[in-house]
Amino acid sequence: MQFIDSHAHIDAADFDSDRPEMLARAHSAGVREIVCVGAADDLETAERTVAFAETHEGFYATVGIHPHNADAMQPGWWSELETLAARAPVVGVGETGLDYFYDNSPREQQRDCFARFLALGRALGLPVVCHVRDAHDDARAILREADAGSIGAVIHCFTGTPEDAAAYVDMGLYVSFSGIVTFPGKRSAPVREAVRKVPADRLLIETDCPYLAPVPERGKRNEPAFLVHTAEVVAREAGMSLAELADATAANTRRFFGLPTPPA
Repeated sequence: MQFIDSHAHIDAADFDSDRPEMLARAHSAGVREIVCVGAADDLETAERTVAFAETHEGFYATVGIHPHNADAMQPGWWSELETLAARAPVVGVGETGLDYFYDNSPREQQRDCFARFLALGRALGLPVVCHVRDAHDDARAILREADAGSIGAVIHCFTGTPEDAAAYVDMGLYVSFSGIVTFPGKRSAPVREAVRKVPADRLLIETDCPYLAPVPERGKRNEPAFLVHTAEVVAREAGMSLAELADATAANTRRFFGLPTPPA
């Protein structure tokens, strides 16, 4: 049984002390391919994500500036990001989007950056990885204006309501679930319910590591080897076997990002 981690930050400093061992554990757990998502705060960190994917087989990259850092964007960065996106391992744009929970950047600047990254994705023919937290109404308005379904977009680490999930699906988007779906209690119950609103051909799974370790690994640094715990809960909520879920989400991730089919 093989999984694809559709959203991870493998180049993060959290893994500097044991990255080879962590990757070996991922391989043993059936996670053989990983999308290293750009959550950069500047061009240097964006370059680092791409460089990592270039030197590791089975790894792909996306190029973006996290919404937390939207206020750091400089006019000259757009052409630099476009150049980065032309490199071989890059399969998407992002992560980009809106985060009204932390509000680390002014909302107007977040909205402007989000719209511009969607336009960049369209111009480059690349799908867009979207970070949306406590901002679903504004995010949907921007996504509709951009006709994001025709670009290709995924709402990563979904934390909205079942109704939010259904609305994104109606727009032609994908929805990705992280370890949050495994958390006990009322706060995560709507996320589990949202799984049932997403058709099997629109589901993705992710770790978002090193963050959000799933139950039963809560409190630890997250890593791709833990993806199976998220997969088990998503499979249960979707009414699928674990093997069916692994196959479906791997196929969806390949389709969404345009990943090559592995050799038989």
